[in-house]
Amino acid sequence: MKGYLWTGGDPGSQKTAAPLDNARLAPWESIAVEAVGNVIEFWGFKRNQGRVWALLYLRGEPLTAGEIERELDLSKGGVSMLLRDLERWGAVQRVRVPQDTVWRYSAETDLVRMVTHVVEEREAAFVTRIRADLSEARRLAEGVGGLPTERLRRLERMATLAEHVERALRLFIKTSRLDVAGVLGAFRDGALSRKG
Repeated sequence: MKGYLWTGGDPGSQKTAAPLDNARLAPWESIAVEAVGNVIEFWGFKRNQGRVWALLYLRGEPLTAGEIERELDLSKGGVSMLLRDLERWGAVQRVRVPQDTVWRYSAETDLVRMVTHVVEEREAAFVTRIRADLSEARRLAEGVGGLPTERLRRLERMATLAEHVERALRLFIKTSRLDVAGVLGAFRDGALSRKG
């Protein structure tokens, strides 16, 4: 598991860190961009996806791919792939400024909408697949015969947890509210006996 890379001094101190290798960004911008990159990487995305989105969000104006390359010291091909991924996730939009022949990119500023779109595209599909796999595991386990009841119960609890996570994600996608009561309930002993 990757950890969060702290770029400053003592947490909560007024002392700021020295600028990172990227001298094009102001020190505060560099720290913020790297912080978002670290969090995004921790969640299993590419670190530079978070850095690109953070730069666009902080600037508050559309930038060209070339400007992003220069500001973040990234390659042209790398920026192209990152922007394509971020567009697919709904984290950035391609825009054209009047009388300009170059595409520019702006960050999605509605954070709830952005997170909702990412959850819908990535996490919900992943959880649905896990739930299907656990259903198949349960079907095969029940067909074996002679398996201890406790093992079947534990497998059932795993399937129930996946079901509750999927339900919570679907509810979040529809309402932007995350209800984790069912998810937490699936962890408790006896949750299945109360279900029926």
